Formats: sequence, C-alpha cells, structure tokens
Amino acid sequence: MFVQEEKIFAGKVLKIHICTMEGTEWLEEVTEDTTIEKLKEKCLKHYVHGSLEDPKTLTHHKLIHAATERILTDTKTVADENLKDKDVLLLIKKRPPPTPPKMADISTDEKKKQENKAPDKDAILKATASLSTRHIDRTVTQHNIRDFQTELRKILVSLIEVAQKLLALNPDAVELFKKANAMLDEDEEDRVDETALQQLTEMGFPESRAIKALRLNHMSVTQAMEWLIEHVDDPSVDSPLPGQDTSGAAGATAAATPGPSVSASASGSTRQDELTEIFKRIRRKREFRPDSRAVIALMEMGFDEKEVIDALRVNNNQQDAACEWLLGDRKPSPEDLDKGIDTDSPLFQAILENPVVQLGLTNPKTLLAFEDMLENPLNSTQWMNDPETGPVMLQISRIFQTLNRT
Repeated sequence: MFVQEEKIFAGKVLKIHICTMEGTEWLEEVTEDTTIEKLKEKCLKHYVHGSLEDPKTLTHHKLIHAATERILTDTKTVADENLKDKDVLLLIKKRPPPTPPKMADISTDEKKKQENKAPDKDAILKATASLSTRHIDRTVTQHNIRDFQTELRKILVSLIEVAQKLLALNPDAVELFKKANAMLDEDEEDRVDETALQQLTEMGFPESRAIKALRLNHMSVTQAMEWLIEHVDDPSVDSPLPGQDTSGAAGATAAATPGPSVSASASGSTRQDELTEIFKRIRRKREFRPDSRAVIALMEMGFDEKEVIDALRVNNNQQDAACEWLLGDRKPSPEDLDKGIDTDSPLFQAILENPVVQLGLTNPKTLLAFEDMLENPLNSTQWMNDPETGPVMLQISRIFQTLNRT
C-alpha cells in the first residue's frame, strides 16, 4: 500500500470552521504544525478566490478564536494556539489606524477650548464692576413639610432617654433587659428579610448560605453578597452560626449570681451600673457598618475615609445621597444624629401623652428596637411588623403625620 510521506510527518489533520463578517462559511483542513499566518493565507485565497495580488491583504486581516475571543498570533502554529477539530475562527479585516491630526487642526481645537473656558473670579468681577448693586432678599422660604425619617431619628434619641429612665425605676430592670436581649437575639436568628433572600438566591447563592450571610450583615444585600464572594472557598462557609447566647448566657448568669448582702443605696448603685453596662453592650451590637463598596467608590472620588463613613451614616448607607451630602453643605452633620427632638415641642409632648407609646416605653424590647433603628434605619420595617413594637411605631408615625399636616 502506498502512503504519501508528507502525510506521515505532517501531524494530525484538523478541520477548522472559518466565518467572515459577510456571512461566508467554509471548512479549512490544516495540520497541527501549520502556522496561523499560513492558515490565514489559505483562508484569504479561498475568500478572494485566487492569488493574493496585494501583499498587504495578509497583514490587514486577523483570525479570532470565536469561543475564547482570542486574536491568534501569526507566528504561532495551530498546536501552539491549542486549536481543536471543528473549532470556529473568524476572519476579520483590521481597522485602519486613525490618521494623525494636522497641526492646523490641533491649534484650532486648542483655540476653541480656550474660547469655551469658563471665566475666573477676577474676570467676572472686572466684567460686572460697572453694574449697580442691588440688595435683594434672597431668603428661601422653608417648607413646613418635614421628612419623617429625618425627624424619626431625633424622636428615637429622646424616647430612648425616657425609656431608660422609666425602666431603671423597675426593680427587675436588669433581669428584664437580659430576657429582652436574649429574646431579641432569638428574633434576629429567626427573622430573615424575604426580599433580600430572594435577591441573593436569584444570583445563584444557596439559600442556607444566603441566610447566614444576611444574618451576619444586618440583612444588607450588598454586604451579604460581598461576604459570600469573599468566603466562597472557605471550607467553613456552610457551618452554622455559633450560638451568640452562650456568652450572653454566661454573662447573664454571672450578672444574676447573688453577691454578698449590701445596703440599699449600694444595691441601687450596682443595679444602675449593670444597666449602664447592658446599654453599652446593646450599642456595640448595633454599631453602624458602612457599605464597603460605597466607601471604596466615594474614596476613589477623592474624599477622605472618615468623611465617607460620616456621609454614609447620615444617609443610611445610600451612596448617591452620601455623595450629594459630601458635595453639598453636609447637613445634617454626624453630630446632629445624636441630638434629640425638643422635649417641649408639641410633637414630642403628643407622643409621650399617647397611651400606646406610654405602655411601650415600659417594655425593654421597645428600647432595644429604638437602639436598633438608630444604627440600622433599614430595619424600621421589621420593627413596624413586630407585634410588640409595631403598635408603638404606628402611633408615632400617625402623630407625626397629623401634626405635620397642621
């Protein structure tokens, strides 16, 4: 049997599918040791139906691997480019390089830029020096309609002070707070924002992992998604959350352990210290967490990290609003967030006189809810739906809307 010698040493023959921008398609048979330049030459001969009269035609085209979108190198072989049988290549004409602008065009463009340049302060003063001065009252009329979310924060700051004083008078205040805090932890473990969970699962994250990420990040979808991406290769990513009530229970046991008998005044002082420590612990747990992506985006605009965090805290982690705050008059300031409402105002007096609010202020869970909403305003909806704190929040909202309209 006669076998051609070139077929023995030429390597494996591949059938490559070639396509052009005009929609022409055909198969080219090449060996693995064929260079991409040679393959391109064969394609162009097939494409133009004959010999290549213009040698530049070869350099003015390129071959692209369709699946990986790679531009194939002319000097490499088919094997070097890891081409397989029945791979699809695109034969595309290269874009011509842009013609360099003429010196006359450059000078014309520069002249236009100078003409369109905004005048500086000195130029404005010089141009308006001959104009007469007019004293116009530019006082802007302030609208009486106030934003509920802005005012709610002030209301909560003042209500927290009232609730702390009321609960401190209760002889069982320490125990009540320990139970309420434990109950709150249980609620947090059970409570999952369904909308946030759906967003994460639609992205392809497993439901159990998404729930864990949301609980670790105060139900923030953005922060939960970042946590999931960062821990995708973590072997313990699917392990359940450690029971936070273990340390809490230990602390509660230690706090509840009766000590030696002391005088009434000393006992009252100790109880007050315990309450103060519990309040501090609650505040630490509700610490504000800025959206890391928003922080990076705003810092890339040239703002300082502290300024960015302040802006996000003032604007409830909303990046666009935080940017406007940074570029504007920066009102309210971060210090204003800790200021309460005027306790002599009709609004605050009406809230305190409401029976539902009065009863709610004696419930430790209401105080915990107020603390949570201060640091995480997005959690307000969850507390509105809570059977214990919801009625209180509803009454505050109704009183505000009623007085705001009048």
